[in-house]
Amino acid sequence: KQIRIMVQRGCSYAKRVKEVNEIYDKYARMGLSNRAIWRRHIWPVYGISEKTFYNYINASAEARIERKLRQLEMGL
Repeated sequence: KQIRIMVQRGCSYAKRVKEVNEIYDKYARMGLSNRAIWRRHIWPVYGISEKTFYNYINASAEARIERKLRQLEMGL
């Protein structure tokens, strides 16, 4: 049981990072600025600051977050 808890820790953060980055990618291709994407599409849904938005964009490249995303996809 303890091992299962350790695997689950941090999954919600990884999920939010993935969702925010999907939204970012969609609107960045349309030519919207980062601030416009955050103001119109991220902040109303997630209520995060602009700084946190930039941290999420940068976090998507981190190996730790990639591992968590793979664990989520595999259903662990």
